[in-house]
Amino acid sequence: MRLTVRVSIADQRLYLESDQQVLASYSVSTAKNGVGEQEGSGCTPRGEHEIAEKIGQGADPYSVFIARQQTGEIYSSVLAVQHPERDWILTRILWLRGCEPGFNLGGQVDSFNRYIYIHGTPDTEPMGIPRSKGCIRMRNSELIELFDKVEPGTRVRIEA
Repeated sequence: MRLTVRVSIADQRLYLESDQQVLASYSVSTAKNGVGEQEGSGCTPRGEHEIAEKIGQGADPYSVFIARQQTGEIYSSVLAVQHPERDWILTRILWLRGCEPGFNLGGQVDSFNRYIYIHGTPDTEPMGIPRSKGCIRMRNSELIELFDKVEPGTRVRIEA
């Protein structure tokens, strides 16, 4: 069974599929700046991607990551007040690599070098509306479920 992931920016949903059959559907939050591939745009890139790396296997739910490393912190409202400037990346990271040279791979449009992830976010962050800085945010429990089902190389299609 070959799994694929499809992200619909219009619907703010992520679909786990096999042979074009939907196995699971999750509400997500993509970029508040909309779609775009340019480095520094704060936009969610479109097109064909693959999961390049899975980070955080076995980490506690709500584990905090900075620069893809666990900080040893567990997210809480107290921590949020202490660090209001942080863009919280929690629980797990699925780091994406673009597959389309000149569109989302290479140069100033490289999704991997832009650090585009599927990652967890605080429960206080709404799903179903664009709010991220380019990444695809998910509820932590749903991200763990997805993380456990996909592998590096799994295709991810991000469509407007």
